[in-house]
Amino acid sequence: MKKVVFCFLILLLNIGSAYSQFDVQLSQYMFHNSSFNPAAVGESGMIQIVGQHRIQWVGMPNAPRTTVFSVNSPLKIGNVLQGVGIRFIDDKAGLFTNQSAHLQYAYKRKLGTGLVSVGADFGFVSLGFRGDSVRSITGEYHNITADPEIPKTAVVGMSFDLNLGAFYSTPSFYAGVSYLHLNNPTVSWGTKTKFKQTGSLFVTGGYNWILPNPKYVFKPSTLIKTDMSSVQCDLTGRMEYDNKYWGGLSYRFQDAVVFLAGVNIASGLSIGYSYDLPTSQIIRVSSGSHEILLMYSFEYIFSKKNSKYKSIRIL
Repeated sequence: MKKVVFCFLILLLNIGSAYSQFDVQLSQYMFHNSSFNPAAVGESGMIQIVGQHRIQWVGMPNAPRTTVFSVNSPLKIGNVLQGVGIRFIDDKAGLFTNQSAHLQYAYKRKLGTGLVSVGADFGFVSLGFRGDSVRSITGEYHNITADPEIPKTAVVGMSFDLNLGAFYSTPSFYAGVSYLHLNNPTVSWGTKTKFKQTGSLFVTGGYNWILPNPKYVFKPSTLIKTDMSSVQCDLTGRMEYDNKYWGGLSYRFQDAVVFLAGVNIASGLSIGYSYDLPTSQIIRVSSGSHEILLMYSFEYIFSKKNSKYKSIRIL
C-alpha cells in the first residue's frame, strides 16, 4: 500500500511540475507534426495514415496510456494548395480520461523554395474522471472521500475545441508554431465540479543535414511546449541511412533520455520505436516508457482513363 501511495504522489507531482496540462506526450513527435499542428496536414504531398501507441512509466499503477491516430492528405482545387485531415486521441492517466476527435484543414502557398501553411482544426474533447475508483486516503488535515469537489461516481463531460497553427517547410528544414485549446474548453462534472483545459503553445523545427556520403542524413529536431506556467523541451538527433533505417537520441529536460529506432519496411510502410529512460524520481518506481509508431504513406493518382495507387517510401 505504501508503494501504491508513493507512486500516486509521484504521478501527481510529475504531471503538475513537468508540464501542467492535459495534452498527450509523444517521443516520436517529428513523424507526426499534424498531431499538434493542424497546418502540417498534407505537408508530405502524399496521403498519410499514422498511428502511435504509448505506454508510459511501466510498473507504476494507473500510469498514462495514449493512442493517437490520424489521416491527412494534400488537396488541390484549381491552383489552390490545401491539406485536410482527421485525428483521434484516446489518453488515460490515473483516474482521468481524455478523448478527442478533430477535423483539420490547412491553406498552403508557395514561398521561396518551400510551402507556408496556416491551418485550424476543430472538434470535441471528452474529459472523464473515474470517481468511483477513488480510494480512501485520510490524514490529519484532509479526507479525500469527504471532499465535495471530488466526484463520487464515474463522470464525463464534452466541450467544443479549437486549435490554430502555422507551418513552413522546404526540402531541407521545417518550422511550425501552434496554439491548442484556443477557446479553453470547459467541461462540467455534475453541479459542483468543472474542469478547464488551458491553452498550450507548441513550437517545433527540424533540419535535414546531408553528410559527405549522401546515404547518411542527420536530422536534428526540437519540440517546445508550454501552457505559460511551465515549459517542456525535447531535443532530438536522428541519423537516417539510405532513406530506410534510422536511429537516434532525444533528451527531454528534467524528464527522460529517449532512444529512437525505426525502418521504412516497403511500399510506404514504416515502423518506429522509442524507449524513454527516466532521469527524474520516476525511475525509482518505473522502468521507463515505450512507444510504437506505424505510418503508411501513399500517393493517389487519378486520371480520366484509370485510377491507380502509387506508394512512395518517405520520411
